[in-house]
Amino acid sequence: MKINLKECGTKLFQAEVAYQEEVMKKYLIVGLGNVGETYTNTRHNIGFKILDEVAQAHKATFETLKLGDVATFRWKGRTFVLLKPSTFMNLSGKAVKYWLQQENIGIENLLVVTDDVHIDFGSIRVKAKGSAGGHNGLKDIEEKLNTQAYARFRFGVGGNYSKGRQADFVLGQWNKEETSLLIERVPVAAKVIPSFGTAGLNNTMNTFNGK
Repeated sequence: MKINLKECGTKLFQAEVAYQEEVMKKYLIVGLGNVGETYTNTRHNIGFKILDEVAQAHKATFETLKLGDVATFRWKGRTFVLLKPSTFMNLSGKAVKYWLQQENIGIENLLVVTDDVHIDFGSIRVKAKGSAGGHNGLKDIEEKLNTQAYARFRFGVGGNYSKGRQADFVLGQWNKEETSLLIERVPVAAKVIPSFGTAGLNNTMNTFNGK
């Protein structure tokens, strides 16, 4: 049997190109929060809440795996890997680094969803990079990845707390008014995730920032 080496080489090249294209269409979306019922409805866990909304909208189911709960879905030719780290907020970077490597996802396809006390309640701000801004989860991710150059989606939780009480505020439960407004705001926030993968970062910022 004669083997056509040129044909084999072409097929291998085509397979490699197809694999690389598929890798480029895969996104890791990380919602920050703390595990356990105590933290479920706290402001610090808005990242978990938004990812739960995304998963529900796309009929994806979370599975408890190494360093977090993971759900996967496909949308318009893209694969989205949703991650809720089980490492607790201050050690989020360990889970992020592991799942980037596990899924072979480039840092340019990473989006981290988190709370922000410097933004008005319910406001959306997507950025290509930036400092941790005093947020311990973002700080640990920055340290583990050795860069600030990753996209982050900040959901405003407001800053209605007295001096020195920030930790109590973000670890506190949503009040009745906030809970009512979240019914509207969380579905809007959830639309940021598929937009990030399909429309791109710049278009997503233009569409959602300030909304």
